[in-house]
Amino acid sequence: METDSAILHDFSPLFRQYKSGRVERFSGTTTVFPSPLDPTTGVSSKLAVIDPFTPVSACLYLPPNPPSTSKLPILLYFHGGAFCIESAFSQTYHPHLTSLASRARLLIVSVDYRLAPEHPLPAAYDDCWSAVKWVFSRADPWLALFGDLRQVFLAGDSAGANIAHRMAVRAGLEGFGFEGMALVHPYFWGSEAVGSEGREESWRAWMDGLWRAVSGGGKGMDDAWINPAAEGEETVARLGCRRVLICVAERDPMRERGRAYWEMLKSSGWRGEVEIVETEGEGHVFHLEKAEGDVKVRELMDDLVTFFTKDREKGWEGDRLANDCA
Repeated sequence: METDSAILHDFSPLFRQYKSGRVERFSGTTTVFPSPLDPTTGVSSKLAVIDPFTPVSACLYLPPNPPSTSKLPILLYFHGGAFCIESAFSQTYHPHLTSLASRARLLIVSVDYRLAPEHPLPAAYDDCWSAVKWVFSRADPWLALFGDLRQVFLAGDSAGANIAHRMAVRAGLEGFGFEGMALVHPYFWGSEAVGSEGREESWRAWMDGLWRAVSGGGKGMDDAWINPAAEGEETVARLGCRRVLICVAERDPMRERGRAYWEMLKSSGWRGEVEIVETEGEGHVFHLEKAEGDVKVRELMDDLVTFFTKDREKGWEGDRLANDCA
């Protein structure tokens, strides 16, 4: 009992890990069961098993009245939570993704990956890459019937945005390409502060310790997993997507990291399109914490919908991806 109560790491309000190995999470534990029909949007959702042995699963969202003569773009979504809390079935994400599926007419695959510290990185990266391959294998009936493999997007918030970037990097290195990628308040960091406002300093010790805990202690703050600036120029130039949207928030401690990522892509030799939008007066993942009717939440949703519906008829390398990942 004494060992079970002895604390190894305390990263409240996220989690506390005990020397016994037990992990106590303080957020993101309330789940929502998928529903055949959301009464407000008409969106259907369901559980899909990607790998029963790891295990990896996903929550799929299908907008109402899917077309019979055409296909829907697919969005691979990776939830946030600092790699250590939340899930694809969390109450935090279900309303947001239901609304996004309805408004942007997307078939969404929200990936439920393993969490740190029990499963430190690269477990989440490996699980999400398994989900990428699973999508292009058309293993699920919804994907086979309704999904357009020429138009596959990546997206995520916070740690999920970090994962989306890692998936695009790996795709580029393996010769694959996605139609686009939306990074909302991306979880990037580094040993040296960026920007001129000093907003990172008060978070530095906490962020450094958290990163050590979720990465298994073997990765520093300037590893490419957490600091995209550490990527080689050739790697960045081969980023595997055609378009990128970066969303930052004025009061987010990671705001300058998102802006630095935007600048890096513009100067890297990558031949895609990148844009950035900033929400004034708001903090990290505010859109998941405030009501959907909030003005700033609606504006961010509008930006995402516009990004996902732009150039809808122009797929990019999807057929090649489907063949290579099958």
